Amino acid sequence: MSPAIGLVSYTESEREDGHEQSKYQRGVKHLCESGITRVPSKYVLPAQERPNIKKEISERNMSNGRRNISLPIIDFAELQGSNRSKALKNLSNACEEFGFFQVVNHGISIEIIRHMMDVSRRFFELPFEERSKYMTSDMRSPARYGTSFNQNKDGVFCWRDFLKLICPPSSNALSLWPTSPSNLRQAVVSYSTETRFLFTMLMEAVLECLGLIETSKNNYSDEEEFTLKDFGDGSQLMVINCYPACPEPELTLGMPPHSDYGFLTLLLQDEVEGLQIQNRGKWVTVEPIPHSFVVNVGDHLEIFSNGKYKSVLHRVLVNSTKSRISVASLHSMSFEQVIRPSPKLIDEHNPRRYMDTDFTSFLNYASTCEPKRKNFLESRKLAV
Repeated sequence: MSPAIGLVSYTESEREDGHEQSKYQRGVKHLCESGITRVPSKYVLPAQERPNIKKEISERNMSNGRRNISLPIIDFAELQGSNRSKALKNLSNACEEFGFFQVVNHGISIEIIRHMMDVSRRFFELPFEERSKYMTSDMRSPARYGTSFNQNKDGVFCWRDFLKLICPPSSNALSLWPTSPSNLRQAVVSYSTETRFLFTMLMEAVLECLGLIETSKNNYSDEEEFTLKDFGDGSQLMVINCYPACPEPELTLGMPPHSDYGFLTLLLQDEVEGLQIQNRGKWVTVEPIPHSFVVNVGDHLEIFSNGKYKSVLHRVLVNSTKSRISVASLHSMSFEQVIRPSPKLIDEHNPRRYMDTDFTSFLNYASTCEPKRKNFLESRKLAV
């Protein structure tokens, strides 16, 4: 082969590689709409990182479903009623032992929940040309349609598309949200308002569990009021996830093992199983309870509690027959606010374990590294 022919061949190869990368950047939904029957190599995990789906199904059948986990259930009505002390004890145990729990009787209407799930499904059913209007690699964008976990850094892509929306009052970017489906903005505003209130009430309870406030008093101190206001006025990131049916689910994941960056994440999911948490060294599937919320401790709460409550690794499986939709509402203090361990939870017996952090630190880390597992949190730990 002559050098000239070899050069042409190399250039064509580069062009093909660029075309392939561009195809994957358009998302899994676009890939599936093209009629694929195999998982492209871009999504195939190393053997040791793949889910052992056949083994899990076999073990679950042999143990009558015991490989699924029933998370602790927090009855929000009890938390607001005369049984609050018992509910607080259950909440503290759930945060300390599991890092996950499910909230029932939360007061958010079924109509608002159904409306939110409906517009979420319909957004991903829009033509690619409409969805792609919101595609950007800017992680600070108030409305961002994307794919994988961190498509700017992922070596292997995961089987997931998403729409991320920064919600009021932490953003004035409502006018930049998608206009299709026509009722999406209205649905997200209603849903985000309700979940923000639920988060604030749950954080009030968490603060009481940590001994930082006393709701039994008639009035809060100025410091306690200020802390509660920080959460009520804090940041809220809505992440709408779509996990299309996958022709070879044993080769990939919808989301890799990771923890969430905020204080609490409130997850709404459809009836399709997929969420797994790491419990006692094993991956176990969370059984969805209709119209409930799965709530998990985030990295910021682990830092704020000085390690008393720890964020927990979780991942998402996909399947070959059904698409799955979930809506994660991630809550923290404002994007500008510094997160640090509460001074009241530091003493000579329990020294400070984490350095200060903020949202910018997280974004800078995510833009330079491939965020896996709890790597960001590990980078904020102090040597004790």
